[in-house]
Amino acid sequence: MAPSAMSRWTKSLSEARPVSYWLDDPGRPAPEPALTGAGTCDLLVVGGGYSGLWTALLAKERDPARDVVLVEGREVGWAASGRNGGFCAASLTHGLPNGLARWPDEIHTLQRLGARNLDAIEETVARHSLDCDFERTGGIDVATEPYQARELKGWYDRIRAEGLADGVEYLDTEAVREQVDSPAFRAGLYDRRGMAMLHPARLAWELKRACLDLGVRVHEHTPALTLKPYGAGMTVRTPYGRIRARTVALGTNVFPNLVRRVRPYTVPVYDYALMTEPLTADRLASVGWKNRQGLGDSANQFHYFRLSADNRILWGGYDAVYPYGGRVRAEHDDRPETYAKPAEHFFTCFPQLEGVRFTHAWGGAIDTCSRFSAFFGTAHAGRVAYAAGYTGLGVGATRFGAEVMLDLLAGERTERTELEMVRRKPLPFPPEPFAWTGIALTKWSLARADARGGRRNLWLRTMDRLGLGFDS
Repeated sequence: MAPSAMSRWTKSLSEARPVSYWLDDPGRPAPEPALTGAGTCDLLVVGGGYSGLWTALLAKERDPARDVVLVEGREVGWAASGRNGGFCAASLTHGLPNGLARWPDEIHTLQRLGARNLDAIEETVARHSLDCDFERTGGIDVATEPYQARELKGWYDRIRAEGLADGVEYLDTEAVREQVDSPAFRAGLYDRRGMAMLHPARLAWELKRACLDLGVRVHEHTPALTLKPYGAGMTVRTPYGRIRARTVALGTNVFPNLVRRVRPYTVPVYDYALMTEPLTADRLASVGWKNRQGLGDSANQFHYFRLSADNRILWGGYDAVYPYGGRVRAEHDDRPETYAKPAEHFFTCFPQLEGVRFTHAWGGAIDTCSRFSAFFGTAHAGRVAYAAGYTGLGVGATRFGAEVMLDLLAGERTERTELEMVRRKPLPFPPEPFAWTGIALTKWSLARADARGGRRNLWLRTMDRLGLGFDS
């Protein structure tokens, strides 16, 4: 790479703080006190991210008399829920292509339930006055290569023929650049209703507030250490006490599940993001983006990008890092060697923004499963339910997962619990060194496919036949 190019993007990172922009907020609430001593409840929720928070909130909305306790090992929203891009998608299946490939007979139902779930999130934001910068902007999948434009058009024709294109519009080069002006954009698919933007950490904090308002007892800095049967219920031990519950919902996602047999189904994959300084009015005008949609490109190693409420651009994705052994460690959250390449890509996408600086650069672990969308189950004779494996689109789908967990704990047969997506699990990941080797080979193959006009090699074609997914 030419020195001038290198100095351009490294200079843009010189003042970037290695912390999530969303969590770097003076309005961050104080944590609730840790659990001490022994206690009891009807429902214990383990995990203070979206999965646990939605479960606690919905449990109280279903039955206000239910005694609900939520425990969080650190602070509410500190992990994936406070580090993501803030894209709240209607899709429950990590996008329509993944859902159509895996559950073609259920896809219309899954799309309807996903749309209803996003509507319910919007209604909850209004009903509880959640201050989280919620904007129902829609989203655009953009093509940056000729083959991607052809594939987008072919995909659009297919979903129209199958009655799945409601609210979706194909944009040619001129039309997509009228929405957001980048010389890299060649085409786009604009989903006008299936995406909202929000401030992800504030959503978590505001869900905590709503839970407290409804009477949920929340204990932060309270890791759940063990889960064991106790009489007709369960008991969970914490550093300073224990709590006995009739039922338990596990929303720990990327962290080791208290039901050990669930652990092989997920691996942590680290995703990274950059946030610019606020754009001036002139700089924002040079890009357009008047409708403030969320965007993602169509490569295997893709970027996602969006505007914040104060007109910064979040630029995330591209590099997906799996640490050998699959352990979640704080040292993986900051990776300067990863930030440099996406910064270069940012200025390739938006050359008119040269001179803009990044103020924040951060990473976080995603709970990835082999089918790229959540799976569900119960343990201990139905007294424990879990949901995990959201693989990066959990901002919206975790609410649906909370509904599923509550249905399962109640022993109810609902439209949700009858779904094949809910009844069946993905393939587990193999032990090391096979997991690391397989993921590394898949990443290398995906990068080659991006460089070779989308042509997938034998390894990727084999993974496709086996139904194993992995991208950035």
